[in-house]
Order: sequence, then structure tokens, then C-alpha cells
Amino acid sequence: MTGLDVRLPVETERLVLRAHRATDLDDLLAFHSDPEVVRYVPWPVRDRRATAETLQVKLTQTELIAHGQWLVLAVELRSTGAVIGEVLLKWASERQGEVGFALAREHHGRGYAAEAATAMLRLGFDDLGFHRITAVCIEGNTQSARLLTRLGMRQEARLVDNVHFKGAWATQLVFAMLEDEWRSGDR
Repeated sequence: MTGLDVRLPVETERLVLRAHRATDLDDLLAFHSDPEVVRYVPWPVRDRRATAETLQVKLTQTELIAHGQWLVLAVELRSTGAVIGEVLLKWASERQGEVGFALAREHHGRGYAAEAATAMLRLGFDDLGFHRITAVCIEGNTQSARLLTRLGMRQEARLVDNVHFKGAWATQLVFAMLEDEWRSGDR
């Protein structure tokens, strides 16, 4: 198996999706420590120390060498240089990926998550040659489910009590898009 050629940064109209930097700590802390932001993501509310430890891992998640790896990029606002979130692309298996995202609460509702997630779909399909990309969210995370639908992903499954999530069983919603659906632009 050969690694995938990921070219960074990925730029959009308003965002720069780039490798994390050690100087991103304060910006990351702003949303890693927000209970509303982390409510539906797999990590707990983090203090400065825990965010710094996590950032050390993120600094290494800049390439896709083997199946199962996550590419984790900072979402930087072009106008200010501030990191307002993170976007992820997993190389799940042969020509398959998974996308994810989290943004600071004060930047919700402005289209940044859609812009960043679309860029990751473009990276997966157009640059890396993926055939299929999925996204999974916890039922109840209506904002993410709506966004995934707007991106053109279809809900394929509702997995009842499929994961033990933050101390309780949770139902997961699985969304997906195929390469030909991406190319048709029917979004």
C-alpha cells in the first residue's frame, strides 16, 4: 500500500485548511473547552493541558500513509488568521474515506463548516480518487445532519444504540456520497 499525495494547504474563498501549528493552542482551546461544541463529537470538554496534549497529536496528522489514518486540519479564517475549527478526512480503506468537522460556536451558521467540508470532499474525490466518502453523526445533532444533506450526502443508515458515547448508548446516523454523485454536482 502506498500513501496518498495530500497537498497542503487547501484553500477556499474564505478559509485556509492547513496543518496545525503549536501556536494554534489558544484558538483550539476556545472550542475544545466549549461543552456545546463538543456535545456531539467524540472528545470530552478539554482544559488547556488536555488541549495542548491533543494538539501534539494533531501536529502529526498531516498525511495519509495507511488505511485508518485521519488527516486533521486546522480551519483558519483568511480574514483574521484565527483557527475557528477543524476538518478531518480519514482514509478508511481502498478508495474510501470519512469526513468530519467541528467549529467554534461563534462561527456556526455562517457557512464555514459547509465550505470546509466541501473542500474535504473535493480533496477526497478529485485529488485522492476516493470512490465513496461517509460521515457519521450522533442522532440529535440536527445541525450536522442538515449540513451533510445540503452537501449532497444521503442518509444510508440509522444505527440504533450503535455506540457507547459519553457514558450512554447513542444512535448513529450514517451519511454517504459516491464519486459519481459528487461529479454530477446534484447538490
